[in-house]
Amino acid sequence: MQVIGIVAEYNPFHTGHAYQIARTRQALEEDCAVVAVMSGNWVQGGRPAVLDKWTRARLALLGGVDLVLELPTVWAVSSAETFARGAVTILERSGVVDVLSFGSEYGDVEKLRRLAACLNTPEYEERLRRFVGEGMPFAAARQAAAASLLGEELSLLLSQPNNNLGVEYLRTLDSLNSRIRPMTVRREGAPHDSLLEGADRPQHLSATQLRVYLEHGDWPALEPYLPKGGLELLKEGWNGFPSLQRMERGILAKLRTMTAEDWAKLPDSGAGEGLPPRLERAGKQCRSLEEFVALAKPKHWTQARLRRLLVWAYLGLTQTDRPGQPAYLRVLGFNARGQEVLRQMKERSSLPILTKPAHARKLPEKGKQLFEWEARCTDLYDLCLETVPGPGREWTTGPVRMLEEEQ
Repeated sequence: MQVIGIVAEYNPFHTGHAYQIARTRQALEEDCAVVAVMSGNWVQGGRPAVLDKWTRARLALLGGVDLVLELPTVWAVSSAETFARGAVTILERSGVVDVLSFGSEYGDVEKLRRLAACLNTPEYEERLRRFVGEGMPFAAARQAAAASLLGEELSLLLSQPNNNLGVEYLRTLDSLNSRIRPMTVRREGAPHDSLLEGADRPQHLSATQLRVYLEHGDWPALEPYLPKGGLELLKEGWNGFPSLQRMERGILAKLRTMTAEDWAKLPDSGAGEGLPPRLERAGKQCRSLEEFVALAKPKHWTQARLRRLLVWAYLGLTQTDRPGQPAYLRVLGFNARGQEVLRQMKERSSLPILTKPAHARKLPEKGKQLFEWEARCTDLYDLCLETVPGPGREWTTGPVRMLEEEQ
């Protein structure tokens, strides 16, 4: 049995994700096991996940995933490069994954591999630094550097978000000298981050559109895009739409005490560009999170990058709190086939496997510290919910088990 690895946020899991799994299994011509590395309670866009990680893991198991592993927050709330490096390293260290499948707008893995190989060269790094030094936004500089080496046609693929992330997965596979084989499934339906215009609804909507339905409690519109039984699962555990606005004054209090030196300790804070003093001034002047973004954001930054900084500040984490690589494999959920994959992992993995929170207490110091930070991230996520759960959920919540449903 081959094992497919997928990197995802599943925020939330929907029919587009199920389509990727089905097409991957079809391409490999067998009923493969699927292992997903999924972001925890905080996601790359610098926001709390729309549902907690255990609920999202259960939805993924309903939709065709067999085993869900967690991507810790220090990688999940990061640039595309760091996000990919953390997630793909987890798949590699599991010791069981044969194929990495990812969605892309282009759908041709070989050309994406050419791009990835180019981006791993010293020539690319030198040109990237030059374009950034000339004041070009990072994404544009990245594309221009690739264009200067491969031509404009290939470099244009980097302008699309799923292509871009796929290239980062491929770069990590190369850097790890991984034996995992990459493949890509062409994205179908609504584009990434798109919202509906007009009455027509494509077969697959973006997760962004589904989050809008969730925010407004539009369950009938949401239901066709969830796995079977998904709507009942959501309603059962629904605790309002998570929002940083519920913690706004607390976050503003934190921002008003932060110095330029504090900002410089956060990842991707623009310290090399001299931006931390600007962030300090914005934090001391703003009266809302929106005003902070307006005051602090340089023209060449994306809003997501600034929101990630806000999340890191709120969580009380710094760049040094992210280890060089993941320290463990945290299991969030599994079904019967996933249980079999877990048995293989216990023989082949090069990292400790946590199937119970208590296992974290036996980790080496770096792993124990990483888990304790994750527990903090969960407690602070819970403050963004409509009704605040009791603290310590990280230490009391075990993996989702969907064994009985399959018997």
